[in-house]
This record gives sequence, structure tokens and C-alpha cells, in this order.
Amino acid sequence: MDLFVLIALLIIVSAFYSYINARYVKLPGTIGIVSIAIIASIVTVVVDSIDPRTARYLTMLAKNINFSSTVLNIMLGFLLFSSSFTLNTRRLKKEMRPIFLLSTISVIISTLVFGWLFYGVVRLLGIHIPLMYCLLFGALISPTDPIAVGAIIKNSRLPVNLETIISGESLFNDGIGLVLFITILDFVRSGNDNLDLVKAALLFIKEIFGGIFLGIILGYIAFRLMKSITDFQTIVLVSVALVMSISVIAAYLHFSIPLAVVTAGLFAGNRSINIDNTEHSHQALEKFWQLIDEMLNTILFVMIGLQMINLPYLENYWLIGGVGIMAILFARWISIMTPLIFFKKIARTNFKNINILTWAGLRGGISIALALSLPYSSYRHIILAGAYFIVIFSVIVQGLTLNRVIEASIPKDDR
Repeated sequence: MDLFVLIALLIIVSAFYSYINARYVKLPGTIGIVSIAIIASIVTVVVDSIDPRTARYLTMLAKNINFSSTVLNIMLGFLLFSSSFTLNTRRLKKEMRPIFLLSTISVIISTLVFGWLFYGVVRLLGIHIPLMYCLLFGALISPTDPIAVGAIIKNSRLPVNLETIISGESLFNDGIGLVLFITILDFVRSGNDNLDLVKAALLFIKEIFGGIFLGIILGYIAFRLMKSITDFQTIVLVSVALVMSISVIAAYLHFSIPLAVVTAGLFAGNRSINIDNTEHSHQALEKFWQLIDEMLNTILFVMIGLQMINLPYLENYWLIGGVGIMAILFARWISIMTPLIFFKKIARTNFKNINILTWAGLRGGISIALALSLPYSSYRHIILAGAYFIVIFSVIVQGLTLNRVIEASIPKDDR
């Protein structure tokens, strides 16, 4: 399919689903769009099996989109930059200690707990999948998704401190999650008996600290350029060029693109580019990136819904999804509880917030994109199907019931 036609169809479908939700369904934006896209995809699969010509355009759209490449290499940088650029850095600094624990130690704990639990349960159910593939599954599904989190908590009644913790965690935990994913994937590909801890440590240092350093350098350069002019069109172009240059350079140097983009966004967003008190370039730039964030979010969640058409048929489809959902919720709960027990003074949060932090830990398109990037094997379809079910449950069920969990966990007077 021609590239322009592909983009045009995607935007037309996104606009149509968004209108249907806003006009008739009236669910919170992300949840409504994903729900409509999934229903439309299921109808498309059924119609395609009866008369392929009737649903050919939607089927072609779903099959021609390289979801993994589009999300990881194109959309992710813009979405992370928009989230970090508009984030309240004063609140972020105040909650930095629990954010650090959740975005590092908790991700590792969740990966290990999920991997072992999923491995044990599916073996009991007669489904064979090696432990390392289960840990690989854990690495790609454990980090919370900043795009899904940002879209859902806008309509939640989360206390300010918990909203900051969850948003900050989702922005930073992709770094450790991707390093774990790459390390375990290298192990799976090489077939070695032992993990190379030295190689993993060097990869961690290069990815994490290289990404942060690159984000600071390019963020500073872009900030100085934007602050030196008042022409808003040029300011916007510089900010867009910043995101694209980070994506290109970080990919070439094998640095963490998410961390580099987030660092640059926080650096540039925390410093006003207004030249005097009468000039409002910074506020206008924030509105521009908020608009980009909302538009790309709509397109991304339409793409997530369309992936239903591409899912392989598995006999244990629903069983795998159900096990994955229960395993990730338990792993998430344990990964939050453990730092609270051993680092309670550092975490500076209390036990009554565990259920909220667990339920608000949403997964999204990044997990599906990583699952799609896996090399072909007899276990790839199991991981992909499980990841898709977890993401859909996360966005729709957890998203719709988050406020109820908040109300049940925190007395009204404490909110």
C-alpha cells in the first residue's frame, strides 16, 4: 500500500472512531477509542472470513502498518517529549525517591516475579514455554506505559502526590525495562547457559547514562536556541528537530531513546523560553505539544485496536491472556510492596496506596511493540497474545475502574 494512502487511511479511521466516541459512546477518550477499534477489528475479522472484499481496506491498513517500528522509532519520542515537557518538575523533585525505587528496583522485581509465576502456571496448564522466554515476557510487560498512564490519569481522581509518582515512574522505568529486555533477548539468541553480568552492567551504564547525558546536551542547545528568538514557527521547528535529532543520534550510539527524550523534555520544559514578561512563547509551545500528545495518542490507540486483526490464532488464546493478567497484577503488587517494606523511609509513601499504585500501573503500545519486535519462534505468538490481552485489560478495565479503587482505598477526607 502506498505510504500516503496508508497514513491517510489511518488518520481517517482515527478521526471517525474519535467522533463516534465523542458523539455517541462518550467514554473517556483513550478507553472509548480502543474499545471501538477492537469491536471494529473483531467485526472486520468476521466479515473478512465471509467476504474478504468487504473489509479489505481495514484489513490492508492493519496488515500494512509496521506497529513495532512506528511506535518505537517514530511516535515514542514525540509522545514522551510532550509528556515530560509539560510535567510539573517541582512536584517531580518532591516525589523523586519513590519514583526512583518504582522505576528501577520495582521493574526488576516485577520482571522476575512475573517470569517465574507465568512459567509455573502455564506448565501446570500443559503449555510449554522456556523460563527465559517467560522472563523476556516479564521484561517487556513490567514497565508501566507513559502514554497509557498519561491518557488515563487525566480523568482520574488521584491525589496529586500519587499522580506525580505514577507519571514520573512511567516516564523513567522504560530505561531499565528496555535494558532488561535487550539483555535477556541477547541471552535467548545466543543460547548461553549463563547471563554475562559484566556485559549487562556495561549495557546498563551505556544505555541509561548515555541517554541522560545526550538529553541534557541537546536539550540545553535547543533551549538556548528557542530562548534567543521570538518567532514562534521557528521555536516549534526547533523543538520538533530536538526530538528527531535525539531519536537518530541515540539510535546510532545505542543510548536509551526514552531516557534521552524525557531528560531533554524536562530540561527544556522546566526553563521558560519567554524573553520578557509580555511574551508567551513557552505557554504557546506547551499547548502545541499538548495537542500533538492528544492527536498521537488517538492514532496510537486506534493502532492498538487494529492489531486484533493481526493476532495469530491460538488454542489457548484466552487462557494465556487470563494467566498473563493475573500474573502481572500480582507481580506489580509485590514489586511495590517489597520496596515499601525495606525502604519505607526512602519511599515516603504508605501501605494504603499500594492498591492504587498497582491498579494505576497501566500497560500500553510499547509492550505490544516490543512483543512484535521479538524474533520468530514457536513462543513468539504466546508472548504477543499475552501482551495484547494484558494491554487491553489494562487500558479498558483498569482505566474504567481506577476511580473506584481510589475511592475504596482513600477516605474522602484524605483526598
